[in-house]
Amino acid sequence: MSKFLSNEYNLQVLYEDNHCIIVNKRVGDIVQGDKTGDTPLSEIVKLYLKDKYNKPGNVYLGVVHRIDRPTSGLVLFAKTSKSLPRFNKLFAEKSAEKTYWAIVKNPPPKKRDTLIHWLRKNPKNNKAIVFTKETSNAKKAILTYDLIKELDNYYLLEINLETGRHHQIRAQLSAIGCPIKGDLKYGFDRSNPDGGIHLHARKLKLEHPVSHELIEVEAPIPENDALWQACF
Repeated sequence: MSKFLSNEYNLQVLYEDNHCIIVNKRVGDIVQGDKTGDTPLSEIVKLYLKDKYNKPGNVYLGVVHRIDRPTSGLVLFAKTSKSLPRFNKLFAEKSAEKTYWAIVKNPPPKKRDTLIHWLRKNPKNNKAIVFTKETSNAKKAILTYDLIKELDNYYLLEINLETGRHHQIRAQLSAIGCPIKGDLKYGFDRSNPDGGIHLHARKLKLEHPVSHELIEVEAPIPENDALWQACF
């Protein structure tokens, strides 16, 4: 395991072995290249690996899963073409346990609940439309949340995903009147100074598909954010 923090790459590595690397994504980083042309996290990780191991030529890196640009937290990449489909299978079969933290504006209706909605992606505004019953072209979305801390003006929720839909946490929490702090797209009244939202991919637990060891990794919350720090 490595907890290497490179000033050159501004990259926090939480776990690394021969088959995968897990990093703590910052708010604003994109996991994979898109139409913006901004350098994605995947390319930064490649540069880090090339430099660390003095690798000649191109470095292989497979994107196993993504989290939204305004969020922070754990992202896992596969380091070999052999391990990528195995990690993909774990995520597809929901064998990887993903836990998120979210700071929301309003108290949730219950301290603990399972939310079931149907979500349809609107590509025009890149937003998920939420339905309370099965609807044409909408996918079922399930999550469980727990209220784990009450702050002065906000509430910290811990969320476990059962499905992985587009903007699922953001859309489902908004649907119950609990928009995530800074998330203008889903109903919060003002943006955060850094353009991000207070949603953090906090924990990942899975059985390594090659070594079969149990991996449990926890991503530290953003250090320069007073509200996140208040959660402790």
